[in-house]
This record gives sequence, structure tokens and C-alpha cells, in this order.
Amino acid sequence: MKQLFALVACLAMPAFADGHRSSDVILDHAGMKALLSGKTVTFFDGSKSTYSSDGTYGYTYTDDGPVWRGQYTLDDNSRVCVVFDNEETRCDMFVMDGDRAILITRDGTRFPVRNLTVSQQ
Repeated sequence: MKQLFALVACLAMPAFADGHRSSDVILDHAGMKALLSGKTVTFFDGSKSTYSSDGTYGYTYTDDGPVWRGQYTLDDNSRVCVVFDNEETRCDMFVMDGDRAILITRDGTRFPVRNLTVSQQ
């Protein structure tokens, strides 16, 4: 049910603000799966998002801090949507700009990815 809610939420979300650039490569579902599934994404501020291969999601600001958990779904339009355990939902975009993955939030803010690693399941 949470995955269906995430899909509906993604479809209902308005278009992303101008964080998308002409140099960005939009990923299809297979590209999103290859980029994120089973991976931990580390950002330059040290925060981490983990996209487990079973569809579970976790986000933490610091390694020893609290983890916000949920379920994620991937879209054909470079989008990933998360339904958190508290039922809050958010959808973001991951695009490729050259060799670097970039997270783009709904308001257009860009967060370059520092590192992608295989997550410890």
C-alpha cells in the first residue's frame, strides 16, 4: 500500500523547479535502479541516503544520528519517491551531469553526490 501511495504521490507532484539543466541526463527506471538500488548515497555535507535492494530507505545526517526510515519507489523520469514510516512523502530527482550524480529537490535545489557505495544490507 505504501508503494502505491508513493507512486500516486509522484504522479501528483508538480514539475520540478528550475534545478534541471540542459547538461543533465534524465534516467529511466533501469538507470535509476542501477544508480540507487542496493546503494548508499553520501552527500558533501556527510549525510547519507540508503536505498536497499528490497525497497527500504534510510536517511541520516550523521553516522551516529537518528535514521529516518521508509519505503522508496523509482520512476522512469529520474524520480525517486519515499513514503516515510510516519506517512510523510517526498519525491526527488537524481540526474547525471557528466560523471556526477545530482539530487534535485522539488524546489530545484541541487545536491551533488560525493560518493555512491554498495550498502551493507
